[in-house]
Amino acid sequence: MTHTILLHELIFASAATAPDAKALTYQNASLTYAELADSVQRFAHGLRQLGMQRGERVAIYLEKRFETVIASFGATAAGCVFVPLNPLLKSDQVGYILRDCNVRLLITSPERLPLLTGVLPDCHDLRHLVVLGNEACPAPGTLNTQQWGDLLAAPPHAGHRLIDVDMAAILYTSGSTGKPKGVVLSHRNMVAGAKSVASYLENKPDDTLLAALPLSFDAGFSQLTTAFHTGARVVLLNYLLPKDVLKALEQEKVTGLTAVPPLYIQLTQLEWPAAIGQHLRYFANTGGRMPRETLDALRSRLPRSKPYLMYGLTEAFRSTYLPPEEVDRRPDSIGKAIPNAEILVLREDGTPCAAHEPGELVHRGALVGMGYWNDPDKTAERYKPLPGREAGLVLQELAVFSGDTVRQDEDGFLYFIGRRDEMIKTSGYRVSPTEVEEILYATKLVGECVAFGVDHPSLGQAIQVIATPNADHSLDTTTLLAECRSRMPAYMVPAGVVVREGPLPRNPNGKIDRKTLSTEWLEQQSTTS
Repeated sequence: MTHTILLHELIFASAATAPDAKALTYQNASLTYAELADSVQRFAHGLRQLGMQRGERVAIYLEKRFETVIASFGATAAGCVFVPLNPLLKSDQVGYILRDCNVRLLITSPERLPLLTGVLPDCHDLRHLVVLGNEACPAPGTLNTQQWGDLLAAPPHAGHRLIDVDMAAILYTSGSTGKPKGVVLSHRNMVAGAKSVASYLENKPDDTLLAALPLSFDAGFSQLTTAFHTGARVVLLNYLLPKDVLKALEQEKVTGLTAVPPLYIQLTQLEWPAAIGQHLRYFANTGGRMPRETLDALRSRLPRSKPYLMYGLTEAFRSTYLPPEEVDRRPDSIGKAIPNAEILVLREDGTPCAAHEPGELVHRGALVGMGYWNDPDKTAERYKPLPGREAGLVLQELAVFSGDTVRQDEDGFLYFIGRRDEMIKTSGYRVSPTEVEEILYATKLVGECVAFGVDHPSLGQAIQVIATPNADHSLDTTTLLAECRSRMPAYMVPAGVVVREGPLPRNPNGKIDRKTLSTEWLEQQSTTS
């Protein structure tokens, strides 16, 4: 395959090798690699005709569709930086990101544009608006507005010279506190990630990957880069219900699915068509530890499919995976470093932890991002030189200090304990909310659950749980707490359990929103006290 160093070259290389192979499917239509490469080039020409300069930001506020992919890769082909906005974000959240990274051009749809009329006038760096469709839309303020088709009709324009360490994307990640942070990724980061992930998932040109996760999420966008690197096909899916995912898996004969634990939990509560297991070569988990019961349920439905348990952080795109052959021996592990990365477990003083000693996960290698946009303090806190490196090396390599607490066994396999800023300090102990949740799932009494710490006068913090019933049962809190006492040390037993009906709220990446749930609980307590 042609050597690629730039993100958009993943598409061009596959188009050169297999121009007529299908690259993308959306609803009932498909694009070949040749068609996708042509559209990416024409989009890049359109940006250059508008005068877009190297490194300027192009924001994309669309659901998953052909234009979303074309704009992302076309922006990098023009020398610009794409900023994918989660379509679930509200207008104020979109406005914040547009202002924070000084977006110069915004792409959206006629249906979404009215949602933004109140925030666009405050985006002072914004100059251009590209709207899908052929009907003219009134432009807010003095924005230069173009229709999508007109932009792609621009004549060829010479491009900017690019190298692999140039910026390619800014992915906004919701922090545990404060505003979202924009993680800057280079072409090198994203291409290295595509090659690494494709190697351990053993992706081939005959694969079909389902893009169920948001493309603003690093694992979601990875479905595109991994597929394009190998010449595989991606099915773009905007689903409302979990059954829509099962329908797509069956109809499109999907061979690879990557999802987050809340979606897998919901999927295991449904009946699976037998045909899915005949085609699905693997299912991969990311965005949090998958409950053991969920993993077992998936494996019973998909005995021929390989499970991949993965861990990643946006700041380094992808980090670890557990090979399928290790799942039976260590189902709670997040595995070892992906190819072309090194993962360290360090103490506060920067020295390596002993086996099973909790420490911070630190990632070094080609996937380490370029820092947080417009946030030098947070960048200096998270991206740091590794201690103990060669003293004679003047320019020190930067690694990502994840903020996640893990441990490593004697064989080098890693186990996630929890986010440092989410650890619950109770009765003199540090308790991982993830560990509490794992035990709650093991009771098979809850459908979904979240644990968090709340201030307590004598304990420091008490453990509070919000849970939904298992699909097959009602949820009795007395029974659940009795199960907890039989499975946990006393200091880990929740002080209270609140039962809610229906799925728990998600953040934009599809993970259960612990921060929102804890805030809602605290607000409810303050109004009733």
